Formats: sequence, structure tokens, C-alpha cells
Amino acid sequence: MTMKYPIDQPFSLTVEEVAKLVQANTVEGITYYEAKKRSRVYGLNSYKTQKQKSLWLILLYQFKNPIVYLLIAGSLASLYFKDILETTAILAVILINALIGFFMEFQARNSMNALKKMDIVTAKVIRGGKSRSIPSEQLVPGDLIPLEAGDIIPADGRLVAVNRLQCDESSLTGESLPTDKTVETLKKDTVVGDQHNMVFKGTSVINGNGKMVVTGIAANTQLGTITSLVETSVDTITPLDKKLNRLSRKLIWVTLVMTAIFSITGFIQRKAILTIIETSIALAVAAIPEGLPIVATVALSYGMLLMARRNAIVKKLSAVETLGSTGVILTDKTGTLTENKIFTDTLAFPEETVKAQVENNLLKFPNGAVKSAENLDKLLLTGILCNNATIEEKYPEPDQLSGDPVEVALIKTAIAAGLDNHLLSKQFVRIAEVPFSSEIMMMATLHKTSSGYFTAAKGSVERLLDKCNYLQSGAHIKILDSASRKSILLQSEKMAAEGLRVLAFAYRSGNNLDTHNYLNDLVYIGMTGFLDPPRVDIKGAMLSCRKAGIRVVMITGDHPKTALNIARKVSLIDEDDKEVITGTELPRAELLTNDWRQRILAAAVFARVSPKQKLEIAHVFQQAGSIVAMTGDGVNDAPALKNADVGIAMGIRGTQVAKETASIVLKDDSFTSIVQAVAHGREIFQNIQKFVVYLVSCNLSEIFIVTVLGVIIPGATLLPLQILFLNMVTDIFPALALGLGTGDKTVMSRPPRAPGKNIITNKKWLAIALYSASITSTVVIAAVYCKEALHSDDQTCNNIAFITLTLAQLFHVFNMSSEGSGFINNEITRNKWIWIAILICSGLLLLVFALPGLRLVLGLSQLSFKLWLSATTASLLPLVVFQGYKAFQKIYSRES
Repeated sequence: MTMKYPIDQPFSLTVEEVAKLVQANTVEGITYYEAKKRSRVYGLNSYKTQKQKSLWLILLYQFKNPIVYLLIAGSLASLYFKDILETTAILAVILINALIGFFMEFQARNSMNALKKMDIVTAKVIRGGKSRSIPSEQLVPGDLIPLEAGDIIPADGRLVAVNRLQCDESSLTGESLPTDKTVETLKKDTVVGDQHNMVFKGTSVINGNGKMVVTGIAANTQLGTITSLVETSVDTITPLDKKLNRLSRKLIWVTLVMTAIFSITGFIQRKAILTIIETSIALAVAAIPEGLPIVATVALSYGMLLMARRNAIVKKLSAVETLGSTGVILTDKTGTLTENKIFTDTLAFPEETVKAQVENNLLKFPNGAVKSAENLDKLLLTGILCNNATIEEKYPEPDQLSGDPVEVALIKTAIAAGLDNHLLSKQFVRIAEVPFSSEIMMMATLHKTSSGYFTAAKGSVERLLDKCNYLQSGAHIKILDSASRKSILLQSEKMAAEGLRVLAFAYRSGNNLDTHNYLNDLVYIGMTGFLDPPRVDIKGAMLSCRKAGIRVVMITGDHPKTALNIARKVSLIDEDDKEVITGTELPRAELLTNDWRQRILAAAVFARVSPKQKLEIAHVFQQAGSIVAMTGDGVNDAPALKNADVGIAMGIRGTQVAKETASIVLKDDSFTSIVQAVAHGREIFQNIQKFVVYLVSCNLSEIFIVTVLGVIIPGATLLPLQILFLNMVTDIFPALALGLGTGDKTVMSRPPRAPGKNIITNKKWLAIALYSASITSTVVIAAVYCKEALHSDDQTCNNIAFITLTLAQLFHVFNMSSEGSGFINNEITRNKWIWIAILICSGLLLLVFALPGLRLVLGLSQLSFKLWLSATTASLLPLVVFQGYKAFQKIYSRES
């Protein structure tokens, strides 16, 4: 019989059937010769990590922008007319913008490389009856792998032997509690989280030991399947890129229309062809906001640096703004909303049920003292004795414990209550143990004491009650009757419904114990409910999201009841909300009906969800028009992290696959940092909107000025280099200052922007038109006054137009203050960068007129004080008009 690989659903086959299909020996393993042969056929046991962009590709990507294309076209036109200076200036603009973007993404990549932990994983393998360690990539289907606590599982495999084997599969399934393993055959189509006779690559053994036969390597593992989903997902164009591209296209059309108007007018007036072409180039330069790519890049880079100080590494500049427009956050539960640590939450005794918590290494009961003191003492003693977690001998700290998380939680609780583990291990010497197994669903230990023997037992409530004939009720021991059994079972079901993992405890003491059969005739003590608690800062962050109109949706591989319990605790849902959608309910993506889509969009909790289903849920929200952010730390989160508009990975607990895939990595794993980042992203968008309005209104005014002056005073028309100087100096510095502002502090009190909404709304376009018209009128009036009243030559009129426009644009920055703000005290006047920008631009303007070489390049000449005063006075008119209008509007709104 030839070997069959890959095996379909090996969990549904017996050990013998699996061994036969992969031709494996479950005692001695395969031979080295056979392993080499299979390696040649099936390849190495490794998956492809995402290939990093080359430095050249990162640099080239900075030029992928419609405005950059226009600038390149303008530089080629200038080169054609042999205007080397103008060509050089435009190319310098393009290069500066590219270098800024390249530097920031290069820094982000270096930060990510610093986070990577490229450990070489080795695996123990039995081949030819001998055990040895080899690189895990050399494993082949059919290999026999021994498993022990602490091992990282190197491939997918069918278990052939187990002894109290438990695995941590949280990174794969989202299940926070360890999984008990078995060799029993399961039903077909059992979900990954319930495949208890399988182990999976990338997960870890935390307790017990066993053996597995390799049934899947590389791409044929669960990890490989998830990796392939990530590889096939495509990068999406960010909302900011879409908006800037739409704006660029509008500006192109405006340029074409104005150029056509001027050209037609020029031909009618019989102007020289060269004059028409040169003026058309000036129009093209005026239409292109050369500073826009630079200012947008710097504003996002500044936000990127601020977020890095707040423990968030941003790998893509545009992700900063995109996060600010997020309307839906899809979050994992384990390690994101919860601590990913097991704690004692509830203690249930025959006479009472109490909440418990460990704070500052002290056991506390928030609702008052425990009445069943004897039960509490016995439960804590039993929990610390019937326990295999490892601990330092003296005065252990919480981070010095290792083992099964539940057993660690029991020791922490006992120590917090004042028990001394080191002393108890001497007083109660363990002499025997019944290890936990899936068959008996309990564990027991036998101890020798100075007064006889002591049995400590813990396990499933139902199974442990079968071994009990008595119960502890305070200081008394009573017969365990049927009514008491029923009451205990009902209480355990209630605790399980609250999302708790429930364990029961029992003991027996005396001199007449049968040391060979000590797991019977026990005294029931009580139950403990364990919980992976929510992070302490989550509730406030969740309320902030709700206030900001952001929907938070939990998507986890954990149990539905556990997911609902945590969702209620963090205020994700209301107390009476019971709606949860499980992965088994969800139809495949191609079978989704409109009703199902509406149900998905309305749900707040998804449980037992596979990695592929996470991806499909993200698609549903995106297709509904939402900007989706996905948070997570596990391998199972990677496909959705890749597909989301913003992927946010946890830097501490996050797997390497998740961190490589995400666009933002949180160094502190705090959900609160996400909320802060969203607020900062919204502030950045406000800043972007302000400097876009500023730049576009300035550039449109230049287009109108060139067109109007080209018709009425052709000799006074602004030159291409003069416009480029304006766009790169007197425009860009104030715009940069606007981009570095603090923004509106009430950004998290409003709903997110509509995804399809442009950077410039219709209302903003109207404001831009009015701004441009006022600046144009001012400059044209100044030039006409110079020509007609002062009888100046064309160059002087050109210079007056240049100065008036420069100063008008500088003063125009104060028109960017928000509605209702004061003229003296507003977010613009409080921005120190604005004043620095004005000083720099004023200095550069004076420098240009002071240096003969620069005057010559820009076609300028020295002017009298009277001309300077006329230009300065005229330049103040737009500011006076609009601030007067705002003041009138403010007074009118108060009166009404």
C-alpha cells in the first residue's frame, strides 16, 4: 500500500488507521532512509514568511501619486523649453517628498526588525527506535514525535499516546484555557478547537507528556493554512490615498479648463504662441499643490512619531489617518480584552457562594467575609497539595510560577490567603498520585502527615461527586444526600453559564486509608470558578469607543459563554444581551444571504470562529461601507489583520506572523493605546483637512490670478518659478504648521467620518472658492492700481502681484481657525509652529529681494517703500473680510 498524504481529517480516524495511511511505526518511528526519501518528495517543514519590500521598492513607492506624476510632467515640459532652473526646482520638490516618506517607512521597518525573535526551533524525533533532536524543518509525514511539558509542537500530528497531556492553543484558536488531550477518535468535521486528539504546529505543551505521529507539515498544517490566507490577501488602498487621489483629479480638471480658457483668449487676442505656452506651464505649476505630498507626509510622520512614544509602532504612514476614520474595531478576546491569565473568580461552598480576587498578593472578598471558613481553609489546602505547578522554595512571586494556568491560579490564591507552600510540602509529604486523564476527569494525591494520611482531589464536579459520600458544612461533616448533590450540580451549571471554568474539590483524612485505593469515600468541600479576567483599563476604553461612535466587535475562538461573560464585564454589550454567533452557525461566504449579512452587522460577539471566518466577517463589515480595524495577537488573527483597513497586532504576546501582517504594532498590548491612537488619528485628519483647504485655496487663487492677469495685463503675469517659490516656501511652511497642530480636543465626542466622504466637503469647496476669489481680487486690484494709478512698468506690476500674493497667503493661515473661535485666541494663534512659519517665510521673502542673484532668478527688482506699503495693505484685505464675517456670524448666532 502506498503512503497517503495529506490525510483528510485524521482526527476522525483511529490511531491504527492513521499509522497505516502514513506508513508510520508508533513505537520505533520511521527509518532515517525513509525520512530522507519523504523529505525529497514532500519538502521542508517550513512556511513562507512575508517577504519584506526592498529598500528600492519602498523608495519607488513614494513616487506613486497623481500629484507627483503632474510634477514630473511639468519638469519635462520645462526641460523641453530648456528652463533648467525650473526643471531642477520641480525635481527637487519630488525628491524631498520621496525621501521623507522613505525615511519614515525605513524607520518603521527597523523597529519591526527589532521586535522579531527568529528562534531556530528544534524537535525531538524517534527514528529507527532512537531519539534525537533535529531542526523542525527536517520533519516529514509519519515521523514519531515525543512530547513533554515546555515543548513547542513542530508539526500537526495525531496523538498516539497521552499522559495528562495539556496544550496551550490560544495563539491558534483563541481559547485561553489549556486543552486536555486524548487519543480517542472524534466525529468528522469537528472544529479545530475541539480536536482533542490532535496537536498543531506552533502551539505548546504545558503539562504531561505523549507521542504524536506527524500528519501535516508546512502548508498542510493549520498554521500553514492561515499563512496561505495571509499571502493571498491583497493590500488595500487606504481611505486617505483614495481621497487625495480624488482631489488630485479635480485639480487636474480645473487646470485643463483654465488652461483652455486662457489659450482660447490668447488666440483671439493674437498673442504669441510662446507666451501662451509659457503661461500655460505657469497655470499647470499653479494648479499643482507641490507642497501637498510633503505636508501630508510630514503630518503623518509626526503622528507616527507621537504614536511611537505612546507605544505604537506604525509601519505605514497612511495607517495613522486611517485609524482615525475607523468605524468598527474587530477585536480578539484572549490577551487583547483579557489578561490571558487565569484567576480565581468565584468560590462556591454548600452554604454560600462568594466572589474572590487576589490584589497585591492578598486574597480579598469584595462582598464581605466568608462564613464557611473551614471550607475555605480545606479548599485552599487541597488546591495547593493536589497541584503540579512548579514554584520557588521560598516566598515566591507570581512570575516565578509555571505550569497549568489553573494550578498556578490555585497556588496564587492559597499564598494570598497566607498559606506557606514550602512548609506544607514538608508537613504533607506526597507519596502517591492519580494523574488527571480525560477518562476519569479528576486528579488526586495521597500525602503522609504526622497524624496519618491525607487525600486531596480536584476535578469535574459531576465525576468528583461520584467519589464523595460526605460534604463539609462549616465545622461539621454531613452525609452527601441526593438533594445536596442536585444543589451542587445546579450551582456548577450556573457558574459555567457565566463563562467560568469550574473545578470541584474534595478530601479525606485519617489513619485507616487504603493507600492503594484512596480515591473514594471523599468529603466534598466546594467549587472554584476560574476566569481569564478583562484587562483593568478595558472598560474605560470601551466606553470611549462607544462615545466616539465606534463599534467594537469581539471575534474569538473561545467558548460562547466565556465570550459573552467577558463582553458584559467590559461593557461591550448590555447585561441582558445574550446574542452570540458561533462559527458552526455561520454559512460559508458564498452562501451568505442578506439576512445573514444584517445579522452579522448587528452582532457584537462571535465565538468558536475559525481564521477563515474572521476574514469573512471583516469582509462583510467592509462591504457595508465601514472602515475596519482588526486587533489580535495570534496566528489565527493574521488573515483578518492583513485584510482589514488597519491591522493592529500586540507586540508582547503577538506571534511573529501577526506582527509581520499588521500595519500597527502595540508595544504595550493595551487596548487603551488603540483608543488614544484613534483620537490622534482624528486630530491628524482635522489637520490634514485644514492644510488641504489652505493649500488648495492658495493654489486656486494662483490659477485665477495667472488667468486674469494673462488677459488684462499679460506682462504682469506670475512666472512659473515665482509660483513654484510660493508653493514651496510661503505655502508649505504655514501648511506644515497646520499639520503639526494639536487639533480639536472634542474629536472623540463625535461619530467617525463617513468612509466615502472627501477630504474637502461641498461646504469646504464653497469656502475655498470664496477664499480664492478674495485673494485673486486683492492681487488683481494691487496690480491694476500699480499699472494705472502709479504708471509702473510690467515687471514692477509683476513684483507687486508677487508680494501681495505672498503676504496674502501668509495672513490667510489665520482664516483656518474653526468656526466660533475667537480671532485672538484660537487653535491657530496658540500653535507655536504657525508663528515660526510666518517668521521663516517673511525672512525668506526679504532675503529674495536682498540678494541680487535670487532677484534675477525670480525676475524681481528692488521696490520703493511706497510700493511695499501698498502691497502689504492690499494683502490684509482677505483676512479682514473673513474675520469680520466670522465675528458677525458669532454675534448673530448669540443673538438668535
